[in-house]
Formats: sequence, C-alpha cells, structure tokens
Amino acid sequence: MRLYRADMHIHTLLSPCGDLDMTPANIVARAKERKLDIIGITDHNTTRQCNLVAELASEKGLFVMCGAEVTTSEEVHCLAFFKSNVQLSLFQNYLDDHLPDIKNDPKYFGYQVAVDRKEDIVFEEERLLLSALDQSVEQVADKVKELGGIFFPAHIDKTKNSIISQLGFFPKGLSFDAVGVSKFADLEELKNNNKILTEKSIVRSSDSHYLENIGDVYTEFSIERPDFDEIAKALRGEEGREVIVR
Repeated sequence: MRLYRADMHIHTLLSPCGDLDMTPANIVARAKERKLDIIGITDHNTTRQCNLVAELASEKGLFVMCGAEVTTSEEVHCLAFFKSNVQLSLFQNYLDDHLPDIKNDPKYFGYQVAVDRKEDIVFEEERLLLSALDQSVEQVADKVKELGGIFFPAHIDKTKNSIISQLGFFPKGLSFDAVGVSKFADLEELKNNNKILTEKSIVRSSDSHYLENIGDVYTEFSIERPDFDEIAKALRGEEGREVIVR
C-alpha cells in the first residue's frame, strides 16, 4: 500500500458558483501543482464536464473520480461517484429527469457552461443547477447504489445544505460509504455529537470553486493504486485499505 493525496470535492465552470477559470485544463494543472494524486469532479446536479477533466488528467498521471454534488429535496448536498461512463450517463439521465424546470439567471447565479479541449463553449445548461431535485436523500442514495456508485453526504459540518443542518440526523437505513467534511471541521466535536461517524470514513475536501482553493486540504488514501475500486475499498475499510484524514 502507499498513500495518495485526494481532494474529492471540486467544481468546474459548469457549476453556476464555479469561477469561469475552473476549466478542465486549469483544474488539472492546479491539482498537479498542489501534488494531488486524485481529484473528484462534483458539479452541482450535473456530470457533463467530468469526462474531459478525466481525459486531460490521465495524460498528466492524475486520477479523476467522476460524479456530482447532488442537492436532494431536503436541500442536503451529497456526493456521488461512478466507475464507468455508462453508469455516469445513466445517472445524468436521472438528474435530468428530476431537476425542476427553473431557468438559470446568469447575471444572478453565474454561467453554467461546459467547454472542450480548446476551451470553446460547447454546452450551456439552461436550468438552474443549484435547484433541489424532487428526490429525497434516501432516493438519491438508493439510485447511486443501484448504479454501483459511491455515495456520501457532503460537508456535514456546515450550517447550511448539510445532512445535519437540514435533517438533524442520519436517516435510519440510509446507505452511505463515508461522510464529507469541510476544511473547517472539528472532527472530534463531530464524532462526539454523531456516534455514527466513529463507524464511517471521513473525507476532508476543499469544495473548490476557485483555482487557488484546490488542494487547500486533502485526504490520504492508503491503497495499492489510484482507481475507483481501490478508493471504494478504502472508504469502506475493506482489505486493509483505509482513509486517513488530517
């Protein structure tokens, strides 16, 4: 086993709150500067910029976990990741089916655009990606699991859009692989107040919307190699793999 540095929560310019400098090429370059080995691409309620980031990253020896930051009907933010493009595409269909038809106002929320290798705009999402899906946290978790993905609540220490702030508890029977925390999280306090966390891996990430914040914090994975299956084993504490949060 060896240790790999991961920042599992990064937005591209496709997220309305993501800076327009958050292009795939810029994200990869910044991640390499920060000596990261693994990054997670997690735009709000969309996966459409993941594949290009993954392609560019693979050319630089950087592994990308492709997924999304999903907003549930309770306004809980959760991270979902998938191994294959087929699974990713099926999940995108699910997101499209359950995102409400509320139009984005770029002047107020920001642009929602995807780019190609030349950084030319190839897609603009007209619906507001910050909207909540018409699906509960349990329904989203079940869909991710149905597709063979990884699911966990994001930044649970935040006072807004976290499972704790929105629900006050982890629903009984909710299937999740880990929990995400922000760079400001007090881990001991969280564990003392939420005993379930002593049984789950904790992933600290930057939740970057700007290039300068990528890699501000990171989590280490003790795994054989940086790939989806190894990361999944580490999150679940299987076969000697583990997650180390500083």
